[in-house]
Amino acid sequence: MALRIIFMGTPDFSVPTLEALVQAGHEIVAVYSQPPRPAGRRGLERVKSPVHQAAERLGLPVFTPLNFREEADRAAFRALKADVAVVVAYGLLLPEAILTGTRLGCYNGHASLLPRWRGAAPIQRAIMAGDAQTGMMVMQMEKGLDTGPVALTHRVAISDTMTAGELHDTLMRAGGPLMVEAMAKLEAGDLPLTPQAQEGVLYAAKIDKAETRIDFSRPAGDVHNHIRGLSPFPGAWFELPVAGKPERVKVLASARAGDTTTKAAGTVLDDRFTIACGDGGAVRLVRLQKAGGKPLDAADFLRGTPVAAGQVIG
Repeated sequence: MALRIIFMGTPDFSVPTLEALVQAGHEIVAVYSQPPRPAGRRGLERVKSPVHQAAERLGLPVFTPLNFREEADRAAFRALKADVAVVVAYGLLLPEAILTGTRLGCYNGHASLLPRWRGAAPIQRAIMAGDAQTGMMVMQMEKGLDTGPVALTHRVAISDTMTAGELHDTLMRAGGPLMVEAMAKLEAGDLPLTPQAQEGVLYAAKIDKAETRIDFSRPAGDVHNHIRGLSPFPGAWFELPVAGKPERVKVLASARAGDTTTKAAGTVLDDRFTIACGDGGAVRLVRLQKAGGKPLDAADFLRGTPVAAGQVIG
């Protein structure tokens, strides 16, 4: 048999899970997504979310309420008479009326090993903290932020070179099969639910623009993790004097350098774009991008924008 599922999601991260549930034979009675957003230079265009576009491609009805404060929106949700709601990066905190608005409740696909990294930016925060592993979890939703009991877990190792973009794609691919497995167990009545541990709780706050600037006075390992945790979006950056004016440069990839130095943090150490850090270690800037430019390997970047050893950046 198939479950009657309401799917709730917004970004591209959510799309493979929606597609996997359809391919598994479940009846997707409705898809909920964030409303179309203004786009273009003047904001005159309205762009549908990746989930919205995928739902239309699959011939599924789409609802885009701004929130669920209106009773009409809550009533429309209940009227779907769904067995369960599946939520993956929807972008709204769901009120009690929605959490209890289906026969079997709401289940969330979350990109961390809960209770570590509850909240909006678990992928970036895991890398920025230097975590060695993370994962996808399916959890039963309750009123608290990512506090519900965990049903299934898929663990993923984080290598020392993995970026947030690469981890995003790895977890995105894992989410669909994991949710399909969870729904099969739920339908059979044997989905295990384990309360989250009370210790080890960390919150993955949304990335603030103010924290994207690279602080080379931090230890080299922290600088490297900061860069890869913000790559490719929104991108960690530093300022480089070009023709007497500071120009913002994003760093899309870096590497730990074996160098040790007594130079001041932010000092360029050699012609390979190795930068001194606050602990006497160093990082090598591997791939960079100027505002409005294309991503370049360090050698190509330095050919177009010479940077001398001894120069201080930041």
